[in-house]
Amino acid sequence: MDKTPPPVTRWLAEHASSMTYGDLPDAAVIVARQCILDWIAVTIPGAAEPAVRILSEELLADGALPAASLVGAGARSSALNAALINGTASHALDYDDVNMAILGHPTVAVLPGLLALAEQIDATPQDVITAFVAGYDVVCRTGALISPGHYQHGFHATATIGSVGAAAACARLLGLDADTTAMAYGIASTMASGLKSMFGTMCKPLHAGRAAQNGIQAARLAARGFTSRPDALECAQGLAATQSVNFNPEEAMRELPCDYHIRNNLFKYHASCYLTHGAIEASVTLRERHALSSNAIQGIEIRVPPVTDRVCNIAKPTTGLEAKFSLRLTAALALSGRDTSGIATFSDAMTKEPELLRLRDMATITFDESYPEAKAKMTVETSGGERFSAWHDAGVADADLGRQGRKLERKFDALVEPLLGERSAQLRTVLAKFGEGNSLADVMNLARGVNS
Repeated sequence: MDKTPPPVTRWLAEHASSMTYGDLPDAAVIVARQCILDWIAVTIPGAAEPAVRILSEELLADGALPAASLVGAGARSSALNAALINGTASHALDYDDVNMAILGHPTVAVLPGLLALAEQIDATPQDVITAFVAGYDVVCRTGALISPGHYQHGFHATATIGSVGAAAACARLLGLDADTTAMAYGIASTMASGLKSMFGTMCKPLHAGRAAQNGIQAARLAARGFTSRPDALECAQGLAATQSVNFNPEEAMRELPCDYHIRNNLFKYHASCYLTHGAIEASVTLRERHALSSNAIQGIEIRVPPVTDRVCNIAKPTTGLEAKFSLRLTAALALSGRDTSGIATFSDAMTKEPELLRLRDMATITFDESYPEAKAKMTVETSGGERFSAWHDAGVADADLGRQGRKLERKFDALVEPLLGERSAQLRTVLAKFGEGNSLADVMNLARGVNS
């Protein structure tokens, strides 16, 4: 029996390298613009986070050719530095988008390196959109190839699979042929790393920055003739064999519309790990539907899928960053009426507030194998003996792109306007029509820091 694995790497390379702007359905272009809008929205405030400051100080001390912009900072650096710094900034708040095909964050891995490269070579916005959709599709297909074992084993897919998607986007922007693109995937695969054990630390956002940097470097090296294996995803001791017990080539190579995966992008409206969002939404429903006050709550059960256990089940977080990965504490915030969409909510001081600690510590977690990754059911018991329940599945994409766009605009305004003032509305308007007249330089100029 022939045990030769299907040529997944080559198939994905041909798939991405042949994609054109004319191939893209309207929905793909709309969601791509929404992803870019949302990425800018979280990157501008993320640029002020301590992890980004430390990283920038380290990288910029050596100096570099000023080829690409540092979003929210006003400075410029090399394309590789910009990819790493902007990618880290965009994931620093853990407020960026998600796709369940990879159980990770596609845009923060794929877009930062792509934008840095696009600035360097003066690419058109339409070329950026095409390359972004191509990279987004490849990152999701690669996720499907090695899920769920890859994530369950402890790899952070944003970092690992994200490196391959970033390479796909950058290779498409450079116009590399399928053979060279496959080489880029191999280069990215051998650089792919990232541990889930780092969640709640500065290393988690670094994963996104590293994926973005890996992608641009892999594509540029491949373009110069740097070699790798052209079958790196499926070969013996390749990415799939070493980083997962699963190998699903039929899913990775399934014929689908090119907007299929990007259309299932999930945007965040709470500034915490996405797998806490089902419980947060269910908590908000309970509070509003039954006019609950937090001091009347005497018991809390949070029913979630087992995948949450090693992702967002920090029982007693002591920092705002750790709190983003605590089902108990994010539920306590929502049940007490706190604004979980506000980045200032997730402070170190909040983790020590007595009422939040009371709610946190009374919560019990029940794992339900039948639940999909982002579903949660909340049950609360009151001091009067009443029990109320509500559930929410955060893994279902919004079917109404117009409604989704309006929600993202409100999120953008809340995050960016306090920092950029009047320039915020101008930037949002330009991003809404990205690819229809304005240049990438227009966007990056508007997205510079407030004092620049």
